[in-house]
Amino acid sequence: MSATASAIAARPWPTIALLASVIVVGLVVDRHVPVHGQLLTDLGVWCVFGTAVWRASSDDRRLLLVCLLFGTLGECLLALVFGLYEYRLGNLPLFVPPGHALLLRLGMLLAPRLPAAIGRAVPWLAAPVVLGFALTGIDTFGVLLFAGFVLACRRASTRQLYAVMFVLALGLELLGTWLGNWRWAAQVPWLSLSTSNPPLAAGVFYCVLDGLVLGTKRWWQAAPTPRPA
Repeated sequence: MSATASAIAARPWPTIALLASVIVVGLVVDRHVPVHGQLLTDLGVWCVFGTAVWRASSDDRRLLLVCLLFGTLGECLLALVFGLYEYRLGNLPLFVPPGHALLLRLGMLLAPRLPAAIGRAVPWLAAPVVLGFALTGIDTFGVLLFAGFVLACRRASTRQLYAVMFVLALGLELLGTWLGNWRWAAQVPWLSLSTSNPPLAAGVFYCVLDGLVLGTKRWWQAAPTPRPA
């Protein structure tokens, strides 16, 4: 572990505060600074992401880069191809893929420092709301999303992280849709299912992203090390 990575591990709260601030301020700037707001957010998020990659340990650096890759592919699929949600300018903002990686970094720093009860409580607290939205027709898609979240939380080793990411993602979605950075479709394309703006269980997409990233990490850790010739 590098000296900077060790310092972050020993004193994570300044980094946590920085990541949270960049995400929140970036969305506000994107929405409310005329003309060049999105460009400023792009530059700011990429600068923070680049700094995070530079200061991270070798394993965390690879996690951030893998998350950037999967986040970009997921955004292209869900927003540009599937049309599940749309950004305010009809594009894919350049700050979004690295923003996913920063949110994952934030969750990974927070999860081990929060009470373990969060991992058990989040699914139980979210379940009645998801069910109520489905029964009233507000968000029938949410049942499928929430089912995926519950399945993801079966693994005790990642339950805490997924629960924290579920909450962080919900907070991000509520802020982004309230500000108007993006909007979810009222009807799921190609399916006869309704969605709210945002779906309560939208955090499951981040759980999928986390699962892909952590699965990739397990794959490279299990890969045999080439022997020198």
